[in-house]
Amino acid sequence: MDRGKSDRKKNSNVDVVAVLETQIDDLSPQVFGYLFEVLLNVGALDVFTQSVMMKKSRPGILLTVICPIDKINVCETIIFRETTTLGIRQTIQKRSILDREIKTVNTQYGEVRVKIASQGTGENTNLINVQPEYEDCATIARKFNEPLTTIQKIVLDAFYSID
Repeated sequence: MDRGKSDRKKNSNVDVVAVLETQIDDLSPQVFGYLFEVLLNVGALDVFTQSVMMKKSRPGILLTVICPIDKINVCETIIFRETTTLGIRQTIQKRSILDREIKTVNTQYGEVRVKIASQGTGENTNLINVQPEYEDCATIARKFNEPLTTIQKIVLDAFYSID
């Protein structure tokens, strides 16, 4: 599975993370985009929202932040500072993860990073998923006025054509 130039590799099968959740029904939706950016910049692994129905039949947002254990305090500080919540639930969870690697492939448009997920080691390595890096592809699509999906296909074709 030696395709392209390797940037970094993470090999682990089980990870322990914190899941922080809070429901919010009195905050401008404009705040959430900013909040996502700040949380991701301090090390949150994932941030997402879901629509929920809250007490008194009010529509609200369930904010979920997945972060490393050592980022709980900083993430909670940001959530309290940037939202109207009065409390945050914490759950510590194990998660199964695939081995992940980012490699760079050359295309007719230049170098593009590709995320590779695999399972196993050595000759028993199974390629599970290959995804072109969105930001790299979006930048190329804008620059050359090409559809994003076309760029993504070109990147995948380049990845799979490497001997």
